[in-house]
Amino acid sequence: MGFDPRDWSATPHVSRDGKARGERVTSNVEALLRENDSLRREVQRLELELDRLRRLQWQRPRRESSSRQSWHQSSSESSPRVTAAQVQRWGASLAGQTGWTDLRAAGLGALIDQLNRSSFHSQLSLQQRLDRLVNGLGTDLLAAVGARPSKRSMAVLAAFALYGVRASEWLEEDSARVVMDLRQRQRQAQTSNSGRRTRSDRRSTDRHWRQADARLEALSVLGLDASATQDAIKQAFRRLVKQHHPDVGGSADAFRRVNDAYQLLTA
Repeated sequence: MGFDPRDWSATPHVSRDGKARGERVTSNVEALLRENDSLRREVQRLELELDRLRRLQWQRPRRESSSRQSWHQSSSESSPRVTAAQVQRWGASLAGQTGWTDLRAAGLGALIDQLNRSSFHSQLSLQQRLDRLVNGLGTDLLAAVGARPSKRSMAVLAAFALYGVRASEWLEEDSARVVMDLRQRQRQAQTSNSGRRTRSDRRSTDRHWRQADARLEALSVLGLDASATQDAIKQAFRRLVKQHHPDVGGSADAFRRVNDAYQLLTA
């Protein structure tokens, strides 16, 4: 049964002195009842709003996940993971480290092949390995290096063959360590292969490496890469002679290096 406080004030109450007295309650009972009804409706509205927010909370992760996925797909399609500018910057940083001259372009190529053969999927190329790890990474890397890689870009490829997807971190943060690791791995590869080659084979291979390294170093002196043509070599030589000739205030040592590089490339 319900209770109406309006009836409470009419209920007699016997005090200690034996006299019947009515309870003292507020006179604005109607206002209290209206306020109570209003609060009940507000609670119902808040419960409905809370239920709606809970439903939205369960739906939001799916929408955000699909949004992130679509953004990732669109960004991966529009921007390469490795650019030619990055390869050039990494190569220049490696070339400035101690021990760089000990690395050989042909030796770096042999090192890449050996690292691929010793990987989990020995039948895969470097591009295929990297593409399996991160979709498109190997394809973008080879496109950035180009069809005729120089010694610097070969070193970048060897870094990716050695470190995998973390190569970009090593190349950005500790290029000196990269050169040191590549030198060590190249020496190990040469030692392991020397026992399986005859002395004449070793002399022929070493001569090939020296010639390849000398050509790459000469091109580097002229500011060119491995794809430079004879016309480009002549133009670079003329420009650098005018810049470094002692008669125009240039360095005799720099002029000698430029001339030696040109003589080697045009021999």
